[in-house]
Amino acid sequence: MDLTELQARARTVRARYADVERAAYGRSWTTEELMLGFLGDVGDLAKLVQGKAGVRPRADLDEALAHELADCLWSVLTLADAYGVDLEAAFTSTMDGLDAHLVARQAEGS
Repeated sequence: MDLTELQARARTVRARYADVERAAYGRSWTTEELMLGFLGDVGDLAKLVQGKAGVRPRADLDEALAHELADCLWSVLTLADAYGVDLEAAFTSTMDGLDAHLVARQAEGS
């Protein structure tokens, strides 16, 4: 899947979550609540990274790590969609800026 397809899939899953949330709570989650969910996923990811370092071993570590990385990606895609951020353009611009900064730093060190 390319980024556009990932965004469309994330949007579809978010719409299904919103339906479930409305049925359970009378409303869908706000962007603030989505962000808090993302923070929870990042915390879970941090524990799995510790597992990869040998601090929190578990039998299904690789599978769980892949799952949490995908959860975090879903959150980023969902938040970007909610705020109208063009992730492809933002990522490209950010990487171009970082690359230029690093090239300049390397030139200074030469």
